[in-house]
Amino acid sequence: MNTSKLDRYSLKQYTRLIISFFCGLLLLTIGQYVILYFKGVVDSIVSSSLFIAIAHQLGFASIVGVFCVFGFNFWENLRPKYGFNLVFVLLSLLLIVEAMLIGYYCTALVPLGSDLLGYSLADIKETISNSGGVSFLPILAVVLIVAIFLGLYKVTSKYYHYIGRMYPFTIVLFSLFISTLFLEGKPINQNKTQYLALNLYDSSTEDTTYKANVEYPLIKETHIENVLGEYFDLKEEKPNIVFIMVEGLGRDFVGEGAEFEGFTPFLDSLTTKSLYWENCLSTTGRTFGVVPSLLGSLPFGKSGFMELEKYPNKLTLFSILKNNGYHTAFYQGTNSSFDGVDRFLNSENVDFVLDKAGFGNEYKMQAEDAAGSSWGYPDEELFKKSLSLPREAGKPRMEAYMTISNHEPFIPPRQDFYEGKVKQILNKRSYSSKTKKVIKKNDNVFATILYMDDALKFAFDAYAKKPGFDNTIFVVTGDHRLIPIPQRNNLSRFHVPLIIYSPLLKKTRKMSAVSSHFDVTPTLLALLQSKYELKMPKKVAWMGSALDMNKNFRSIKDIPLMRNKNELKEYISGDKLYSDGSVYSIDRNMDLGTAMGGGNIEAKLQAFKSMNAYVTSNDKIIPDSLAIFTIKKEKFTDSEMVWISSLYNGFNSDTYFKIARKLAFDDEYDKALLLCRYILSERPSHMDTKVLSGRINAWNGERQVAIDIFKECIKQNPNYIDSYAALFDVYFWDSRHREALQLIESVQKNSSSVDLVADKIARARREARKAGVALTIEPKEKVNKTVADLGEVYED
Repeated sequence: MNTSKLDRYSLKQYTRLIISFFCGLLLLTIGQYVILYFKGVVDSIVSSSLFIAIAHQLGFASIVGVFCVFGFNFWENLRPKYGFNLVFVLLSLLLIVEAMLIGYYCTALVPLGSDLLGYSLADIKETISNSGGVSFLPILAVVLIVAIFLGLYKVTSKYYHYIGRMYPFTIVLFSLFISTLFLEGKPINQNKTQYLALNLYDSSTEDTTYKANVEYPLIKETHIENVLGEYFDLKEEKPNIVFIMVEGLGRDFVGEGAEFEGFTPFLDSLTTKSLYWENCLSTTGRTFGVVPSLLGSLPFGKSGFMELEKYPNKLTLFSILKNNGYHTAFYQGTNSSFDGVDRFLNSENVDFVLDKAGFGNEYKMQAEDAAGSSWGYPDEELFKKSLSLPREAGKPRMEAYMTISNHEPFIPPRQDFYEGKVKQILNKRSYSSKTKKVIKKNDNVFATILYMDDALKFAFDAYAKKPGFDNTIFVVTGDHRLIPIPQRNNLSRFHVPLIIYSPLLKKTRKMSAVSSHFDVTPTLLALLQSKYELKMPKKVAWMGSALDMNKNFRSIKDIPLMRNKNELKEYISGDKLYSDGSVYSIDRNMDLGTAMGGGNIEAKLQAFKSMNAYVTSNDKIIPDSLAIFTIKKEKFTDSEMVWISSLYNGFNSDTYFKIARKLAFDDEYDKALLLCRYILSERPSHMDTKVLSGRINAWNGERQVAIDIFKECIKQNPNYIDSYAALFDVYFWDSRHREALQLIESVQKNSSSVDLVADKIARARREARKAGVALTIEPKEKVNKTVADLGEVYED
């Protein structure tokens, strides 16, 4: 194609593009402040913060203009209009990315940073789908952004003659960028794309070299002061321990003096009957860290302990109590594979895990959002299900719950009822105008908080009717402070209540001293050790120490805080907080003030980062000799891993499952089982893979192995129809007619998809009649046995 006669775009058109790009950023910035204003986050749209944001956007547009001008000239000289079109597309993409990041910021109230790298693609998809989902609106927004950009470009033609007098323009742009480097910026007024890029760069280039000569730097003596002893009247039998980790439960909503008081009446009452720490800190700003910190006092790793590719040796409350005769259980209404919870629990040999897959058709899932997605089962359904399960008499239990209702998209059961209660509370209480505005704009969030509080009341009432309640210790806390409601400062998202309630308590107490989730496991073990002869390692490696029992406010601990995955930017040392390069004093209300002398705290944070990376990546938390349960990791030979890696570049359990299924259908059973082993080593709760491995064993002649696998699948997920279908087939092949008849009762009771196996049910009944086999009537107590006893309650 001869391009010599085509007009080339000049610097004039390029300048107009950059001006239009800046105007687009300006509109997005104003839009951000408008959204935040109507959400009640900021007091006004036009403020000094807005002008600082505009200056930062100008600086970002300037540096983009400086860098893009070289490509523009090169491509325009090479081929007319190519440079212009290339820059137009690039700037359009930058505007779209900035719009998406601003949208994220307006929802989460924190900018997206290097924590993006801490989540798998599956986790990101699940979060998006369950928090509002993807709809046609983003597509319209993209079209609108590009159209506005193009429109702004056309408008600039009328005013270019003013700009054209500034020569040379690139020097002007570069000067503007340099000037913004000396302008202090906060997340609200920074360019979100620039923030993300710099965070990713800092995270990938940060030096965390461990320079100390101590091989196991976390190791310490087991002795922890028994600060709880004087408050408990322990029985001869070991107490049950129940943890309830409440999604989004921040101190701002609970207890006397809460900013948004009145929405947790049950918990407010419980704080007065308990040991209550009003200034407890979660150690992470999102859910990924609560289980390792609260139940294991463990360091973070790079993206959260549960995201580690290979777990180091560790001690947790699960393993120590199980080693001392406790039955351990974990209950949640969502997918346990999210954040790697299932892998962590599996590594601790937890006896029973309930997640979204195991509820059955008797329980109602959380309402779907506009995109048709649901996180799983709301809190009251979770408690109903867990409390319906049998508990072995005479054996102490450690149970841990992780709730989900208090999370986006905030759709509680009976939403209209609870939103009506929000209006009643607003009318009865005298909130400040700002607080009232926030509540009105987020009535669905506060309705969910009310529902969550009622669900907790239900749980405690139900436990009170169970045997062993009078010998149970309950620990209630938040995983972090919920995000969509405006936060007072950088510490607010970590500020959670900690409540220890028990009928064993001799007296109550309210503590205002600062403690953290790191301190809970060491403190509880110290209490138990004072009364019972526990089998304990000679040394431990806790991140925390004893909970601070001081009634008055004080902050005397060193506490690292991981804001998001990949973001270790906060560190508390005594009564000072280091956050993003700034140092603040902490007062009795957990408000922050300016402070001096941050160099020492920053050095402590850097030292912790190095130690944290060293112990988690080199298996240096505790040596093998102190471990209770060594990590059971499937081992694969080098040749097996080469073959596995050749099938798919990057781990994705669903993709690998499809490949394993195809191999099985092609009669390559050994390869299919190998791939199933690999999938389950990474995602122990992947039900499709478990069932597939059972089918392959059945096809390979290992019928009893297959039956055991299918029974375990049904125990874990009574609603999942494929497990029943596969088990019906094996019973048919082995002529096990009694078991097949019993399975009919089980599938009809537990699965909402029973119609899908109607043909197998008919076949089982037909074959039983032919063989003259009838189901023996059993006593009621046997009929009511758990699904775990499948096939064992009927006479031969």
